[in-house]
Amino acid sequence: MVKLNKICVFCGSSEGNDTHIIDTAKKLGSVFAERKITLVYGAAKIGIMGEIARAVLDQQGEVIGIIPEFLKKKEVVHLGLTELITTTNMHDRKLKMQEISDGFIALPGGIGTLEELFEILTWLQLGLHSKPIGLLNINGFYDDLLRLLENMVRKGFVSMDTYELLLVDKSIEKLLEKMEEFKPPQRPHWLTEERT
Repeated sequence: MVKLNKICVFCGSSEGNDTHIIDTAKKLGSVFAERKITLVYGAAKIGIMGEIARAVLDQQGEVIGIIPEFLKKKEVVHLGLTELITTTNMHDRKLKMQEISDGFIALPGGIGTLEELFEILTWLQLGLHSKPIGLLNINGFYDDLLRLLENMVRKGFVSMDTYELLLVDKSIEKLLEKMEEFKPPQRPHWLTEERT
């Protein structure tokens, strides 16, 4: 069983226009605080990112924000976090998120959210980490993406083993349960960190 002490959440720096998404993000923050799970995220005070961080902090939970210097200067950083880590660039930010987190959850977001999700999924596929990755499919937000991935499997570009690495659910509790029960694939023998 995977112990989820720290979970990194990828999500939008905008709020979008679906109030159910905002409410679910707040609920996820509350669940984290109740379960003593530390939120690791991109350190912004705006959008869905800000909503989940506030929900955790409002219930005396812990939040670690990780932000590159150039975004910190744009005054979007949340200054009331438990811990704030500043990196030199975006790549170092994602590397730090991966290093300190026990798992990852993607909420609705934009291009940046998709980029973070697919990079961390690729790292799992390549054996660079062995941590669970969850997709919280709120209000069917990711239905079209899942259909695209299924088509990639049908067309032979993604293996079923890789497709099944992404844990999907619309329920927070069920998704966390799937993440706790996650069994990572065996690391490819041909891959070493020196080759990446």
